[in-house]
Amino acid sequence: MQRKYFLASTILATSALAMSMPANAQEVLTGDTKLACEALLCLGSGTRPNECAPSLARYFGISYRKFSDTIKGRANFLNLCPASNQTPQMQSFASAIANGAGRCDPASLNVNMLRWWGNNGNVYISNQLPDYCAAYISNQYSNLGGLTPKYVGVPERDGYWVVGSEYDTALANYNARIAAEDAAKNQGWLGIRAQ
Repeated sequence: MQRKYFLASTILATSALAMSMPANAQEVLTGDTKLACEALLCLGSGTRPNECAPSLARYFGISYRKFSDTIKGRANFLNLCPASNQTPQMQSFASAIANGAGRCDPASLNVNMLRWWGNNGNVYISNQLPDYCAAYISNQYSNLGGLTPKYVGVPERDGYWVVGSEYDTALANYNARIAAEDAAKNQGWLGIRAQ
């Protein structure tokens, strides 16, 4: 937690220093270098202000035929930011973003984490985060806040992923559905026994 504040305070101090410089000295970061640094900040936070749009468009616009090449291209883009290579922790952060951003939201997890079990083709959504998501979400510089994915329910009873800010509502709806299913199931058993 302290490192997140350190990163934020470092960025604020750098911004304050840049604001005190003459106009021509402020333009140190431009082009893809500037966009890469903005992408690191935006993808590591739980908010996406409008100022993030150009950097996120550039980041997510990097796409190759092979997905592994897309990840490498995105990592190379993030590495254009000088801060991404200053410490091993920042290198780890840039790598975690390249591997996890855009793949660890609930919509992606609910599609990509489908698992089959049994001979009858039952499908469930796994409640285990992939390693790349765990690395992205738990990185010391990430603070996804309400965007952090959380699993609702259990896999065998149609559990699913939601953003953390919607978890309480989703859990209440899930529990109500499970209670209704159990009541209907029990009612069916009572009807069979009564005959």
